[in-house]
Amino acid sequence: MSRPAPGWIDRLPTDRCIAEVSMWSADLSRLAGDLDRIAPFADILHLDVADGVFAPSFLFFPDLVAALRGLTGLPLHVHLMVDDRVLLTQIAQFAEAGADLISFHAENDALADEALSAIAEGGAEAGLVLRVETPVSRAAPLVDRVRFLTLLGTAIGVKGQGLDPAAPARLAEARALIAARRAAGRCVLAADGGIRETTVPALCAAGAETVVLGSLAFGAPDLAARFAWLHGLGWG
Repeated sequence: MSRPAPGWIDRLPTDRCIAEVSMWSADLSRLAGDLDRIAPFADILHLDVADGVFAPSFLFFPDLVAALRGLTGLPLHVHLMVDDRVLLTQIAQFAEAGADLISFHAENDALADEALSAIAEGGAEAGLVLRVETPVSRAAPLVDRVRFLTLLGTAIGVKGQGLDPAAPARLAEARALIAARRAAGRCVLAADGGIRETTVPALCAAGAETVVLGSLAFGAPDLAARFAWLHGLGWG
């Protein structure tokens, strides 16, 4: 299966909400089937990786990402929720598995230079993620060096939580950071966590260019209608 051509981030839609779909909400017993179902509508596949230390879950592994790489040409965004002790080895493993974008956490900033170098050496683009309790200002030293900035709107690694009330204001603050970014190339602002029909419009209005859809996609009775609704949302 072919991979996205270089420059794919700069070619993402700018006139509608980008559809980033989390495979964590797929039926893992029929992952290929669920991938086929959402592939015609998705712009990006989101793959959460958790080590049970930094986040209280164990999630996607390199072999599974490599298997998905063989099934789709959609961009694969690997979100690393891992401890500093394994961050660099995880970057290498997921780059080798076929990730197109690897995001690490601002809370891993002691290793930021090494992480960014490892991602580049692996041939992937770099992204940065902030936990819901982390001040947005902590992204400021790195926003010039990444292509995605993702803000979590719920506690890390736990499904089914309500959106933190501060999420829209945090997105607006992050939007301002990106607007002041001097580096060449686009930096996409993403919202992840607490993604519901009732919350997505406010998140997009606050500046989110993409929201990470989980059950909102896989649980939709009519996928075409769900994504048409999403595509109808502009961002602030």
